[in-house]
Amino acid sequence: MVFNSLTFIVFFSAVLFLYYLPFSWRTRKTVLLLASYLFYAAWNPPFVLLLWISTLTDWVAAGAIQRSGKATRRRFLLLASVCVNLGLLGFFKYGDFLLRNFIWLLAHFNIAFEPMSTDVVLPIGISFYTFQSLSYTIDVYRGRLKHWPSFLDFAMFVTFFPQLVAGPIVRAAEFLPQCRRPARPDPARTARGMTLLASGLFQKVILADALLAPVSDRVYGAAAKAGMGDSWIGTLAFSGQIFFDFNGYSTCAAGAALCLGFILPGNFRFPYGAVGFRDFWRRWHISLSSWLRDYLYIPMGGNRRGQARTLINIMLTMLIGGLWHGAAWSFAALGGLHGICLAGERSAAGLIGRRAVLQRTGFRLAMAFLTYGLICITWVFFRAGDFTAAYDLVTAMFSGGRSGLISFTDMVTVISINMALVLGHFALRDSSVESVTGKMSWPLRAAVITAVLITLCLAPGDDRAFIYFQF
Repeated sequence: MVFNSLTFIVFFSAVLFLYYLPFSWRTRKTVLLLASYLFYAAWNPPFVLLLWISTLTDWVAAGAIQRSGKATRRRFLLLASVCVNLGLLGFFKYGDFLLRNFIWLLAHFNIAFEPMSTDVVLPIGISFYTFQSLSYTIDVYRGRLKHWPSFLDFAMFVTFFPQLVAGPIVRAAEFLPQCRRPARPDPARTARGMTLLASGLFQKVILADALLAPVSDRVYGAAAKAGMGDSWIGTLAFSGQIFFDFNGYSTCAAGAALCLGFILPGNFRFPYGAVGFRDFWRRWHISLSSWLRDYLYIPMGGNRRGQARTLINIMLTMLIGGLWHGAAWSFAALGGLHGICLAGERSAAGLIGRRAVLQRTGFRLAMAFLTYGLICITWVFFRAGDFTAAYDLVTAMFSGGRSGLISFTDMVTVISINMALVLGHFALRDSSVESVTGKMSWPLRAAVITAVLITLCLAPGDDRAFIYFQF
């Protein structure tokens, strides 16, 4: 069940109706929990068991950690939680990847090994809800959070359907306190939520799927034939596509949650207006980057153990972040490239210092375009099916070659959208989506929703899943 489907519209309408019936708050939360399980089961019902395992494991482990006064027992319980959560994630997401690489390694020593086919199916959203549930146990272990007394609230925190499949990765301290007080019907809040939902659908259906995805598919589907213009336009198309697709999902999630009386943290803050890679990761997929910072980078030592160790920690964090996106070496390359850029940027900052020219608007805009260009190059490894296709496209970007895969209309469309993205994000980089949408009047909000709904109805049908569903 995806947001851009008639099934979801019917489902969400039914949930809103039942949720706001005059029942007790506990009953209404139970309705929401059951709806979340139904939402996830629409893809593959047996995988609901994985949600239950993660929920029960972290609930029991965190409670025992808080009750225990022995450091060794607390560490054992935390380790058990980590092993269960990451064990499930490792088996379903990385099992086949590790097996293929093991077979490849044996072949280099002339050892033939043909294992039985496992045909492991990747449960959607497992990377998101695993990190979300695990962070609760870690926070209780660190003493930053008290074990929550209501299992119903915790189960709803892990499975809350608006952000269950593709984030944002919500922290327990952000979500659970909202479960204390009953959400009351609020027309103004619902209108804001519907505006966000409509905006997210427009980004996904029109901008990502209808305008940009076909161009990206055409170029990346024939990478060996792409010339310089093809490679750049195809990659720019994907750069816009992945933003509108992922931000579209996050916006839909925030809108649906707001209609239910819950506030989700922002996952994007105008990332293509970033000046440098460090700034980019403060704006792109914020819930993941902050998770990696708090639960991986800082525990490894962060920037507290000297320059060399800091650069190593950056590289390891980004490599793991790259592999979080998928079980393939191309994703490791994606993380590695971002790690190199972050490490180089940190080293250069120490040499350049805070010069006045660095704060000038013209210079910062130029750096924003440079940052965006480098980010687009790294997107090649995200989008390409393998290293061969990635090599062909990156080589074509800088070696010329005849272009023939895209039309002039496609080129104008892609360049126009990308220019608007970078300039718009740069202009709004010091604001937030909430502040922008919050200033909209009722008539303007109604006009936006009406225009978006009409556009969506007229848009060509293309049942593309959200890109981050595979993670």
